[in-house]
Amino acid sequence: MRILRAVKDKTARYLMLGIAIFTILFLMVIGLSLFFKALPIMKEKNLWILLSSAEWKPFKGNYGFLPFILSTFYVSLIAILIALPFSILTSIYLNSFASKNVKRLFEPVVDLLSGIPPVIYGVWGTLTIVPLIANKIAPRFVEYSSGYTVLAGGVVLAVMIIPLLISIMVEVFRSIPKEMTDASLSMGATKWQTVKKVILRKSISGIIAATVLALSRAFGETMAVLMVCGNLTQIPHSVFDGCYPLPALIANNYGEMLSMPSYESALMFSAFLLFIIVVLFNGLSRFTLNQIERRYQF
Repeated sequence: MRILRAVKDKTARYLMLGIAIFTILFLMVIGLSLFFKALPIMKEKNLWILLSSAEWKPFKGNYGFLPFILSTFYVSLIAILIALPFSILTSIYLNSFASKNVKRLFEPVVDLLSGIPPVIYGVWGTLTIVPLIANKIAPRFVEYSSGYTVLAGGVVLAVMIIPLLISIMVEVFRSIPKEMTDASLSMGATKWQTVKKVILRKSISGIIAATVLALSRAFGETMAVLMVCGNLTQIPHSVFDGCYPLPALIANNYGEMLSMPSYESALMFSAFLLFIIVVLFNGLSRFTLNQIERRYQF
């Protein structure tokens, strides 16, 4: 029996190790596939010119990715700046202040919002957010705006990632041992003081992990942002300018211009660039997360 248990234990261990290695290899295969597809354009053009140029004229062989890179970052930044405070406060309310009836009502709604297809959010943004920006918000700051802007993309993206953030953060807050919060309350702390000093401090690593996951989704979101950002090849100088994120570039053009090898390679380079951005961002976030966990250990 002992020998059989040992064999089962080793088999399970090596099986799980194999699955973990396969996951890493799969990620490497994706990266290498994109790299080799993008290699022709990187050999043809200087890498610094590709990344720093704002000129996008495929028929003349000019491929400047700076407008697309900046558009991706601006839209994602606006989305997280809007979504993160709203999500944290909502999660705190649902975890620490809401009654059982309120939780029963809101939690299924949050799950439902997470399952709505991105194109629905895009249609909603086109019908509501774009006219609101064009007719009500932008005229207070600029002379004219079509409404298809960086701000519209950021708002729609924020609404998309809020349910994801809330779902994860509620679970993170619930994972805090009840004994810790009870001890804080028994010493005379108010609920809000307990939230600030115990729940948020203990959950900071989970909040960062949720934010990273949401940003990773924001970086790669295509359809909803594509419908409201304007798809203009320019460097946005304000939130009321149109933009053209990398995912929208790939979705709009891939399949149409594959008769031009350099154009196909340029689109593959944009996909590889997006892949690298997400991987580097997750790696940096994981490093930051480890440092914060060490600092805030109880």
